[in-house]
Amino acid sequence: MIGATPRPRIGAPWLALAAGAALVTALPPLSWLPLLPLGLSLAYLVWNAADAAPRPGRRRFLVGWAFGVGHFAAGLYWVSYAFLVDAETYGWMIPFALAGLGAGLGLFTGLAFWLAGLAPAAAPLRWLAFAAAWTGVEWLRGWALTGFPWNSLGTAWAPFPAFAQPAAWIGMYGLAWLTVLAATAPAAGRLGAFGLRRGTLRGTALAAALVAAWGVGGAARLPAEPMPTQPGVALRLVQPNIPQSLKWDPIARRDNLYEQVLLSRAPGWETATHVIWSETAATWPVDGPDDALMRNLVGPAAPPGGWLITGAPRQTPQGAPLKIWNSIVALSAAGEIGAVYDKAHLVPFGEYVPFAGILPVAKLTHGRVDFSPGPGVETERLPGTPPYSPLVCYEVIFPAAVADRRDRPDWLLNVTNDAWFGLSAGPHQHFASATLRAVEEGLPLVRAANTGISAVVDPYGRIVARLDLGRRGVLDAPLPRPLPPTRFAAWGNLSALALAAGALVCGILLRGGLRRRP
Repeated sequence: MIGATPRPRIGAPWLALAAGAALVTALPPLSWLPLLPLGLSLAYLVWNAADAAPRPGRRRFLVGWAFGVGHFAAGLYWVSYAFLVDAETYGWMIPFALAGLGAGLGLFTGLAFWLAGLAPAAAPLRWLAFAAAWTGVEWLRGWALTGFPWNSLGTAWAPFPAFAQPAAWIGMYGLAWLTVLAATAPAAGRLGAFGLRRGTLRGTALAAALVAAWGVGGAARLPAEPMPTQPGVALRLVQPNIPQSLKWDPIARRDNLYEQVLLSRAPGWETATHVIWSETAATWPVDGPDDALMRNLVGPAAPPGGWLITGAPRQTPQGAPLKIWNSIVALSAAGEIGAVYDKAHLVPFGEYVPFAGILPVAKLTHGRVDFSPGPGVETERLPGTPPYSPLVCYEVIFPAAVADRRDRPDWLLNVTNDAWFGLSAGPHQHFASATLRAVEEGLPLVRAANTGISAVVDPYGRIVARLDLGRRGVLDAPLPRPLPPTRFAAWGNLSALALAAGALVCGILLRGGLRRRP
């Protein structure tokens, strides 16, 4: 009809963009889980409609890229807060950072949608291929170009321990695979994957059955009683809630240090065995031969006969070429250095600038010298302390890269400073990913934040004690014991990739067998 408004086509990429943005609300802190099937099923229908395009492969990639742009631009909005700490210097970079993150990370979802389209045309196989491609590309995103596995769909289940339990076998990426299978089943049913009659209803029923079995199986793994604790270990986590704008202020730095010592020595300090401070809680080096004054300042926070474990920068001795590290240092009350760990997985543009000779920008963190990486994951040992794996900030978000398999620790220690990101979704997303590391490895997680979420999490992903975002105080808690090594601890991410690929191969073989039957 002349003058009529054209109806939007289901294959329009803007629908995928909206679906990707809506899907963020299913992740912490909102955890609106019904948005998982709504967002992913809509994306699945738009992806399938690309078959009718003149160049379907190109169209599928465009749809996936649009979905990723919406998902990552909306999900990582909080990155802009870091540029506002020194808005005069870095504020102009906000639109470029958000657009670059959305467009760049969207290439991974575009690749997943394109790969899934290579599967045979049969509707059940396309459904399996979509989930398998998503899983493989999420894994790729976790290590390509130093890796950024933030906001995997698997983290949607971190706040719900029963549903997080499969991570002990298949990890975060395996949880993402299960999520995509269940959330796209209604759309796949609509397209005939489970029979043409009442296909949507069948797909919805299949999704409900999968999620129910998943939850019941996970709940069966959870013991009714709390996890036993390590004898002779009493933790005190200090969360000073220092604004990032004051953390490195020349006048406030020393006062910040005193404040953390006073918090550490609040009533109950005498019974603690380990006082744990956050990332760069000591803003001066404390481990070098010329740092005795700083050790004397922070030493009073160490409990009698115990240890202060703190984040602190380290640097080369005077006279040597200057190098700095973002580190975790263990100090006794007498100022003795018990252990030192240097962060290995650095944040691009936060702790160093890639292609520094070409890009006319400086790193966001204090100082103009880029941080140097440490040697990698290791297990530390202190007298009177179960062996632990130290992790600084976002090192904890990388599955299968948080514990030494050859020298298994008894717990994970994560120090962080999420004050960069204010009262936003970022610290909640960070904590959700950290929680899954405990389930994957079967190890308790101890997390001390300047502000963010400080917590002790048992090896089932259950929160033992917690101090929420934006609060100032101390958190006293025991240290849960570890579980025996999980299947994930032995196989790592290979288990999820093999499961997704195996399901797809079985579907192809089953289809071939059915076609040969008379």
